[in-house]
Amino acid sequence: MAATLIKSTTRHVRLFTARVENGQLIPDREQLTLDLDPDNEFLWDSAAQSAVQQRFQELVAANAGNDLNDYNLRRIGSELEGTIRTLLQAGQLRYNPDCRVLNYSMGLPQSPERP
Repeated sequence: MAATLIKSTTRHVRLFTARVENGQLIPDREQLTLDLDPDNEFLWDSAAQSAVQQRFQELVAANAGNDLNDYNLRRIGSELEGTIRTLLQAGQLRYNPDCRVLNYSMGLPQSPERP
């Protein structure tokens, strides 16, 4: 029986039960792979990417021993969406003005308060 790829997709996070080899997803029920912001809605610096990657690693570790099923993948994806929203609201992440569709899916941009 061929391995089945399970995936979960949110607006800014795609999770796959797979590993990446030569740019291809290879189904692997023992590994979880993250595709972050596939539509390039945000401008990412290394600190913001690291924060999301760290949260992803924490969530994977917290789910160790649990099945990598649809439900668990959706929970992890939702948690990561919350992390992205927190970074945006804290000004650590910005919308990409050159994004194909700029719809402010995580809320309107915050502007610095002026004295």
